[in-house]
Amino acid sequence: MFQPLIILALAVSASALNNGLMKTPPMGWLAWERYRCDIDCDNDPKNCISEKLFMDMADRLSEDGWRELGYTYINIDDCWSSKDRDKDGRLQADPKRFPSGIKKLADYMHVRGLKLGIYGDMGTYTCGGYPGTPLDKITLDAQTFAEWEVDMFKYDGCYSNDTEQAQGYPLMSKALNATGRPIGYSCSWPAYQGGLPPKVDYDLLGDICNLWRNYDDIQDSWDSVLAIVDWFFKNQDILIPAAGPGKWNDPDMLIIGNFGLSMDQSRSQMALWAIMAAPLFMSNDLRTLNSGARAILQNKMIISINQDPLGIQGKRILQDKSHIEVFWRPLSNNASALVFFSRRTDMPYRFKTSLATLNYTVGSYKVTDVYTYETTTVKDSTEFVVSVNPTGVVMWYVSAPAKVNSRLFFRGSHIRTFDHEEVPNNIPSLL
Repeated sequence: MFQPLIILALAVSASALNNGLMKTPPMGWLAWERYRCDIDCDNDPKNCISEKLFMDMADRLSEDGWRELGYTYINIDDCWSSKDRDKDGRLQADPKRFPSGIKKLADYMHVRGLKLGIYGDMGTYTCGGYPGTPLDKITLDAQTFAEWEVDMFKYDGCYSNDTEQAQGYPLMSKALNATGRPIGYSCSWPAYQGGLPPKVDYDLLGDICNLWRNYDDIQDSWDSVLAIVDWFFKNQDILIPAAGPGKWNDPDMLIIGNFGLSMDQSRSQMALWAIMAAPLFMSNDLRTLNSGARAILQNKMIISINQDPLGIQGKRILQDKSHIEVFWRPLSNNASALVFFSRRTDMPYRFKTSLATLNYTVGSYKVTDVYTYETTTVKDSTEFVVSVNPTGVVMWYVSAPAKVNSRLFFRGSHIRTFDHEEVPNNIPSLL
């Protein structure tokens, strides 16, 4: 049944995305989870989907230290447009909520060293009931976004079917490339197809998209975060080979600083998103963010792990009977990251293990706790104990081993060692 669609999609995408963008996971702020489709600017002017909201968030990114850490995108989601296209068939912003227009909003971002993202949908309507970008409007809308100097486009899939998606996602990639403007491309295609082969072709996605949503929308709850984590790591052997520089699995937004997560759970989301090499798009109110949430989201060491130039997505390597799980990600410069994550809900648990047990090679390693910045040296064979809070994490940056001529590397579902000569040695240290 799906063979004709696959052939068509491959034919349309003969020219790959190849836009040179997002060689590390993109970072920024996205409206949807926190602000949804609030269009009541008369009664809720501070929080409605309007140019003022996005300007406020741009001011915070540019003035509060976010931009310098890599948070550079301000992304509009659904409900930004007028309910009707203009007389020339073009999309247009709602004139009351975006009186200056999208081009002026993009200019506002650019003078502050930021980038603007915008949203569209393949169906006749967006998920929120606004004009969609069906097949016959793809070229026109791509040109419009380029004329507005938009920097990223998210293409949703409400009110569309399998046939339209198989044609539309590759066609939009080609149309965006044809504008001549570098526009990062976020595809929701796999999320509408169950996220897994054979319905999802990750080789094709890597050719046409910079990032893609694989799974359900995140909600402001710990249960939602856990459901996403469980799905991604259950299917890690399929998802990990799909990701890399310029093409990323997207487990959805960071909800740190909202209402649904404790501080320990917030640290867990940030750590696990870094291990997954996930895009880091916050969806919160940067104007009122508390200091604890800010410290997590602005943690330089975790950001450096997330942004590692090798771009290898990490994996779960241990599920212990104590309900502690261990996640591992290989990094540049012969380093790695470890996360010890507790699924317990009773009390802090003292988990005992060794680096040798976790398949590290012989040697002494400098280990830095990324949340406390405490550093120690750990031999591979020496047992150690980490105390992990309920629903919390301990996250380590693990340096290269001393006096050893091999390194950990990841291929498929196995941890292997490779000689130094096989590994890039010209990548700057993360620390």
